[in-house]
Amino acid sequence: MSNSIEHRCDVLIIGSGAAGLSLALKMAEHCNVIVLSKSDLNEGSTRYAQGGIAAVFDDEDSVGAHVKDTLTAGAGLCDESVVEYTASNAKTSMHWLINKGVPFDQEESNDGEVRYHLTREGGHSHRRILHAADATGEAVQATLSDQVKNHPSIHLFERYNAIDLIKSKQVKNTCVGAYVWNRTKERVEIIRSRFIALATGGASKVYQYTSNPDIASGDGIAMAWRAGCKIANMEFNQFHPTCLFHPDAKNFLISEALRGEGAFLCHEDGTRFMHKFDERGDLAPRDIVARAIDFEMKRLGADCMYLDISHKSTDFITKHFPNIYRRCRSLGIDITRQPIPVVPAAHYTCGGVVTDFDARTNLENVYAIGETAYTGLHGANRMASNSLLECVVFAHAAAKHMLAGITGKCLNEPISPWDESRVIDSDEEVIIQHNWHELRLFMWDYVGIVRTDKRLERALRRINLLKQEIDEYYSNFKVKNNLLELRNLVCVAHLIVMCAMKRKESRGLHYNLDYPEQLENAEPTIIQKNISAE
Repeated sequence: MSNSIEHRCDVLIIGSGAAGLSLALKMAEHCNVIVLSKSDLNEGSTRYAQGGIAAVFDDEDSVGAHVKDTLTAGAGLCDESVVEYTASNAKTSMHWLINKGVPFDQEESNDGEVRYHLTREGGHSHRRILHAADATGEAVQATLSDQVKNHPSIHLFERYNAIDLIKSKQVKNTCVGAYVWNRTKERVEIIRSRFIALATGGASKVYQYTSNPDIASGDGIAMAWRAGCKIANMEFNQFHPTCLFHPDAKNFLISEALRGEGAFLCHEDGTRFMHKFDERGDLAPRDIVARAIDFEMKRLGADCMYLDISHKSTDFITKHFPNIYRRCRSLGIDITRQPIPVVPAAHYTCGGVVTDFDARTNLENVYAIGETAYTGLHGANRMASNSLLECVVFAHAAAKHMLAGITGKCLNEPISPWDESRVIDSDEEVIIQHNWHELRLFMWDYVGIVRTDKRLERALRRINLLKQEIDEYYSNFKVKNNLLELRNLVCVAHLIVMCAMKRKESRGLHYNLDYPEQLENAEPTIIQKNISAE
């Protein structure tokens, strides 16, 4: 047996992005909180979000219009009550961020009134995107991180991987904590907690090309699945249409806000093409734009398409998009004079762990928030700038529900220590690397922007083989970061393919050439592991 170091808290938050840190700050006024961060506190998808956060601040806009736009983008699969709840709580949530110190851009109106500068993105009928230049996520992450670091009731566990949820042996369908991997000391530890919140982000690292950081390996979704949580809509993987195409531009996103401010997509010779695919042209929702770019690239045999904002003034471009301007300039691309080479890349997981209005899963004491969760907000396609909004709105909802039950008894049953008595150190890390690359490549080829039944069947066969290899490896060798991530990636790849095979239509982000039409009545794809059969 290994040592059994055990930590205790009232709330264990697995993940340190906008969702996790918002929940931590709400709960820390009332109880002890542990925040688990797989890397450094500031690393995660929130940090790389450029565009902004959608909320109604303009008198000409309305919550009803925000709801309507979201429902339209979601292609008939959004939960309307959840959309209304989120849009109705958007302004309050943004004021909470503002009071925390997030520096959203402001401007002075013609009558001298200072107000928040609002931009517009694809799918939105009005300007309603609050932003901090073109690095909104970084501003949110930095602001919340600074406050979390200095809060006496929040304990940060940086460079820790969550391995699995720990289920009670005394109370059915209840979790009491989690096994975690201390990457610094290379040991497994136990965290016992009244409540556990999964806030680990999405699973876009399952694809070869992604805008996400390396840590986006679907950990929370995979852990929830193994523990018996319901999972929904994993077939809807959003591919951001415009990632920078350059050999040295690792995962760099070109914000949709450029198109909101007048940038247009074109071929290398400057010919525009979006009008052929949608009446909204360059402001069509992301699923339509990503498929259009993919279609044009394949039709022409081109490596990329182009996004052109050079018709705008240099002052306008450098003021509104300083981060994008600097990054492109460092790679020899002057966006004030040249179009930007772009390609689609996996960006956002619209499905996830099924939750209710309180962010609760079907496991007692377990919550899911942010990209890890399936709330019903996004449906078959997430509308731009609704993601960080969902993080904050449902973090606050989870906090409210947790606080109502925080005085309940914590289960003190014995937790089995982590057993490493029959495992050894691996001397074949190359197996993990090979399987990692193979998985991401065939997911891109077979389960990408355009799918077929045959492609999905091929992917499933490969996933089943990889699962066998990885399960055997996991049983015989000590856990490491790469092994844990690969185990989770194969799990979420399996969930994506299972959900995709169940949907016999094309809708939103799921496009299957064998079923090109939409069904008249569509429902979410909800799946659950048969725990009792194990």
